[in-house]
Amino acid sequence: MDIPYYFMEKVENPPTITQQSPKDYIVDPRENIVIQCEAKGKPPPSFSWTRNGTHFDIDKDARVTVKPNSGTLVINIMNGGKAEAYEGVYQCTARNERGAAISNNIVIRSSRSPLWTKEKVEPKLVREGDPLVLHCSPPVGLPPPIIFWMDNSFQRLPQNERVSQGLNGDLYFSNVKPEDTREDYICYARFNHTQTIQQKQPISVKVFSTKPLTERRPTLLTPMGSTSNKVELRGNVLLLECIAEGLPTPVIRWIKEGGELPVNRTFFENFKKTLKIIEVSEADSGKYKCVARNPLGSTHHTITVTVKAAPYWITAPRNLVLSPGEDGTLICRANGNPKPNISWLTNGVPIAIAPEDPSRKVDGDTIIFSDVQERSSAVYQCNASNEYGYLLANAFVNVLAEPPRILTPANKLYQVIANNPALLDCAFFGSPVPEIEWFKGVKGSILRGDLYVFHDNGTLEIPVAQKDSTGTYTCVARNKLGKVQNEVHLEVKDPTMIIKQPEYKIIQRGGQVSFECTIKHDPTLIPTITWVKDNGELPDDERFIIHKDSLAIMNVTDKDDGTYTCVANTTLDSVSASAVFTVVDRPNPPFDLELTDQLERSIQLSWIPGYDNNSPITNFVIEYEDGMHEPGVWHYQTEVRGTQTTVQLKLSPYVNYSFRVIAVNEIGRSQPSEASEQYLTKAAKPDENPSGVQGIGSEPDNLVIIWEPLKGFQSNGPGLQYKVSWRQKDVGDEWTSVIVANVSKYIVSGTPIFVPYEIKVQALNDLGYAPEPAEVIGHSGEDLPMVAPGSVQVHIVNSTLAKVHWDPVPLKTVRGHLQGYRIYYWKVQSLSKRRRRHVEKKILTFSGNKTHGMLPGLEPYSSYKLNVRVVNGKGEGPASPDKLFKTPEGVPSSPSFLKITNPTLDSLTLEWGPPTHPNGVLIAYTLKFQPINSTHELGPLVEIRIPANETSLILSNLNYSTRYKFYFYAQTSVGAGSQTTEEAVTIMDEGKMGMYKEKTLFATSPVIHTVHPTFYKVRPVYPRIRNVTASAADTYANISWEYEGPDHVNFYVEYGVAGSKEDWKKDIVNGSRSFFVLKGLTPGTSYKVRVGAEGLSGFVSSEDVFETGPAMASRQVDIATQGWFIGLMCAVALLILILLIVCFIRRNKGGKYPVKEKEDAHADPEIQPMKEDDGTFGEYGDAEDHKPLKKGSRTPSDRTVKKEDSDDSLVDYGEGVNGQFNEDGSFIGQYSGKKEKEPAEGNESSEAPSPVNAMNSFV
Repeated sequence: MDIPYYFMEKVENPPTITQQSPKDYIVDPRENIVIQCEAKGKPPPSFSWTRNGTHFDIDKDARVTVKPNSGTLVINIMNGGKAEAYEGVYQCTARNERGAAISNNIVIRSSRSPLWTKEKVEPKLVREGDPLVLHCSPPVGLPPPIIFWMDNSFQRLPQNERVSQGLNGDLYFSNVKPEDTREDYICYARFNHTQTIQQKQPISVKVFSTKPLTERRPTLLTPMGSTSNKVELRGNVLLLECIAEGLPTPVIRWIKEGGELPVNRTFFENFKKTLKIIEVSEADSGKYKCVARNPLGSTHHTITVTVKAAPYWITAPRNLVLSPGEDGTLICRANGNPKPNISWLTNGVPIAIAPEDPSRKVDGDTIIFSDVQERSSAVYQCNASNEYGYLLANAFVNVLAEPPRILTPANKLYQVIANNPALLDCAFFGSPVPEIEWFKGVKGSILRGDLYVFHDNGTLEIPVAQKDSTGTYTCVARNKLGKVQNEVHLEVKDPTMIIKQPEYKIIQRGGQVSFECTIKHDPTLIPTITWVKDNGELPDDERFIIHKDSLAIMNVTDKDDGTYTCVANTTLDSVSASAVFTVVDRPNPPFDLELTDQLERSIQLSWIPGYDNNSPITNFVIEYEDGMHEPGVWHYQTEVRGTQTTVQLKLSPYVNYSFRVIAVNEIGRSQPSEASEQYLTKAAKPDENPSGVQGIGSEPDNLVIIWEPLKGFQSNGPGLQYKVSWRQKDVGDEWTSVIVANVSKYIVSGTPIFVPYEIKVQALNDLGYAPEPAEVIGHSGEDLPMVAPGSVQVHIVNSTLAKVHWDPVPLKTVRGHLQGYRIYYWKVQSLSKRRRRHVEKKILTFSGNKTHGMLPGLEPYSSYKLNVRVVNGKGEGPASPDKLFKTPEGVPSSPSFLKITNPTLDSLTLEWGPPTHPNGVLIAYTLKFQPINSTHELGPLVEIRIPANETSLILSNLNYSTRYKFYFYAQTSVGAGSQTTEEAVTIMDEGKMGMYKEKTLFATSPVIHTVHPTFYKVRPVYPRIRNVTASAADTYANISWEYEGPDHVNFYVEYGVAGSKEDWKKDIVNGSRSFFVLKGLTPGTSYKVRVGAEGLSGFVSSEDVFETGPAMASRQVDIATQGWFIGLMCAVALLILILLIVCFIRRNKGGKYPVKEKEDAHADPEIQPMKEDDGTFGEYGDAEDHKPLKKGSRTPSDRTVKKEDSDDSLVDYGEGVNGQFNEDGSFIGQYSGKKEKEPAEGNESSEAPSPVNAMNSFV
């Protein structure tokens, strides 16, 4: 058992040597001699010395003193003493009541640095090529000196494979050269112990030459002979040397016979002339051969190496602490070569002559103790020695009887991080050695098992501490002399974690970057967060801003590149997380531009890339400047990959080139490089002719030839001009040519009207002509067409659409490029009003050589005129004779107003105005009305037919205090027009509230209708499809429509050729959208189209007609696309919407009745089907937003505010001022024609509403 160091002072123990001087102690004769000997023990030991084996009486020598509380000797030789007088072998003994310890034998020798003996040094006269050895022969010193060769200037002489210093200090020349001649070869000996340097007399060497030199094979200068022996001690450095002479200078090689040179311990020094093996062992014994070789042969020397060993420990004896009656052993085992002898001493006396102790027994290298008692305490020395040295070790046997003691402080607190080991100390002492037990908690059981590790020194280890490991632990130490215990406390803390680590960032130079570092830690620990850059401190720079959980760097620079680490520390743990930050930027500009391989039409450009700023260069852009034609203007030349630094550039003649290079990476483009040197290419004939050659006429009698001139560098030389040539096509004329200056136009006068010409333009300069140019076809100037189209015919398609046919004019009479035909048409008068109006001409243009066109948007029952003209690039030809045609009747618009006045108990007065657009001859008005009761149910429907010349009607015999709903519309021979609706209430009679009587109603019509008391529910609004329009191209048409009715209706489109008796073709529309594209149509064909709803048998829209085929865009300005016009229309629409809202609010303030939200009461009651179950009509329900407006306020039946004049709805047929088509014929604007001022006249609607549609006539 070991006695803890801090407990040794509390118990008695034998002496122990703690410090002593080295065995071989060389002292400086100029300083006092200090021989150290320190020891510890209780009681404190006393010291004594022997010198050369006999007692050294310190008190008898005044120069010798002992340090207080120490055994260290101090011999004062500074005042006249001599160190040589105190040379000898010293040994120290430390002794107390329990034993004596001794030191090593310390050999004291005084250092010596003698002078060189005087000698006469003869000059050395040597023939060139011969070997030479300059002997140093330094004086023998203690310790041996260090040798080196220098000249008079204290400069070391140069050494190499030919000239080198041996281990003995001599300077060897394998062969001499004339440059070896000098007079100051000086050998120096440095004695480090005394810090002195001794110098030998300079040696003079003179080399003389004899020609020729005789080469010779190598021989060894050292060692002599072919073999030698070397003995080295284990652990030392083995140095083997071979120095050879010869001409040429030999090369040395080392091998070990029968083995390899040891790896990692072998070194070659002195130009491979010295083999060095460190830390040699017995395994390094063997034969080492050095081979010296030159071209004439070789020689070798074999060195037999024997490795001996001074004694070294295998097991050194250790102190024993035993209690009375215990057993023990002291073991002393050592090895060496030869094997060392082991001898024992006790208290410094050979054990053979020491007092007997019955408890011990010596058995070679072991002493066995049994049943020891306190008198058995002693210090034993083991001496292991052979011819190469000795080892001496002290080990005491201390017999003690001590009760257990725990040396760990009581209630010591241990804190660890969860999932880490916890080590709880229980340092103890006692004799006999106490047994240690651990408990947890006050009444806990003894700790055992795999969860714990119990160390011999009493420490309890919890390999993986968890939160539930927290608590109080008790350590109990007991032996036969007693028991003692101690409590310690363990707290297990949560680990510190970085829950949001800094991330890798790439930021452009000048930007800013932020690294986050959010930690989670035990609440009882106080963390600190430190940021480091590349494992060092952050720069002292205000750009670095540290927040609680982040680091920000503002205005980053290249120096900010690196690895940034967030370190979170507590008193118990530390965690860190790192992120690499890379600063990128646009590349630095390339530099060192060089022009090579300079040819007439090519040159090689090379450059050195600039730094890529951490973003690889992807490509280089090469630009050039033409210093002759466009100085200061840089043009793109080419670009190459980012790995390329040379490029072969094609050049044009007669250009003064400069080049620059721009590097590009993902961040952007670098600044341009410095411009290269200038390179002027030779002039040459032009390589190319002008492009864009055209021939057009600006007047009927000229031909204007234009072209795109060559750029300056395309001229290839000075004096750029153009040769312009022309001749009339297909008439056999010779070419007419003219040479013009560097211009872009030439005018040929006196040409016939619109004839084709062959044209070519050729470039030339002072060195010659460009290659023959290509010919192009141009035309001389156009003139107005000569004749008008003939055989103009008009076919009426319906009341709003007509088709016009004409015969094409002969192409020769067009006198220009045929652009199309233009139809002028205007309404002469409305047949229903028999009043003329001012002419309002409209224009449609049809591109190409067409012979027919459609006129849409006509007013029904009107008289029209039209004429047709041919159009070329110059303008319009004469008009055809005016053609008169009439449109048939259509259905009228809704009555202009419906007023209900003079309510009484049983009558109401109705007044109305005729339709704004009668669209024909009115034949009658139809009035329908029905009562509405307090539960919002509709009563029976009454219908009255009124003559067309009537404007008012008094309804009598009505029910008092009853609300009625009225439906009113006009009719022509074609059908019923749009209806208007109103509601009114008769005056209340309190005496007859809630009663209904059967009454007879009279009107201007002879039809008598009886009102029955039964009420019927109103059928939901019947759906309708209206405003079907088509926008046609050459092979397809966009069909759109408006729909009112129930949701989730699936539509279909039917179409066919107009006027054909073929069956309708049907396409299903996906979903419930209100548009569809018809594809695969035939260009230039008229089609009819209609839209229907699936599941509603026989329910389709009215037909619409359109024509496919391209139409030429009109050059006239479309007023509907002008910004001021669009703004004006938006303002008018907004104003009307505000007025409608005001009227609606005023209407709802009086006479309102609640309705059910899920019902709609705008259907024509006459077409409501009976329910199959009870034969009644559907329940009436009229939502507030469906009630009619105040008298005189009307909106179209599609619930949108529309202009009443429908003349401008010319869609898909031709091109007027506002009607424009793309080249494929698709409509791109709303039509409006040229207008001549006319007096205001009621515009007539082209809409043909049916009675069904008329039911939804108010909002």
